[in-house]
Amino acid sequence: MKIQGRQELAAPRDRVWSALQDPAILARTLPGCEALEPLGPDEYEMKMKLAIASVQGVFSGKVKLENQKPPESYSLAMEGRGKVGFVNGTGAFRLEPAGGGAATLVHYEGDVKVGGLIAGVGQRLLDMTSKMMIKRFFTALAAELERGA
Repeated sequence: MKIQGRQELAAPRDRVWSALQDPAILARTLPGCEALEPLGPDEYEMKMKLAIASVQGVFSGKVKLENQKPPESYSLAMEGRGKVGFVNGTGAFRLEPAGGGAATLVHYEGDVKVGGLIAGVGQRLLDMTSKMMIKRFFTALAAELERGA
């Protein structure tokens, strides 16, 4: 499943970059994230609860930040497994100054693969759930940035 979009955040690019690199902020803003613990440089162990329709479960896995060009762009790779299946994905973020530098336009794109019971819920439901999770993430991130202003 491919995902792609952009979101404007009311904070300068350096602050958005810092927030996207902070595991404590990411743990609070990623929907369903229960823990994000450092394993090494730019690598984290993640525990996440995910529910799609009647299929729900806890996933454990890893997230790795790669190809970092502060404060402009980076990519990430993630893998997670649980009793109801697996979720693997890659993503890329590009941060562009907006609003004369007072805001940031975040461009994102990614590819997500799911398997097991979770894949059985259907493509349309997976698409709707991913869009909802992206919206919740950016809403929570915007609140974090506003709180830290």
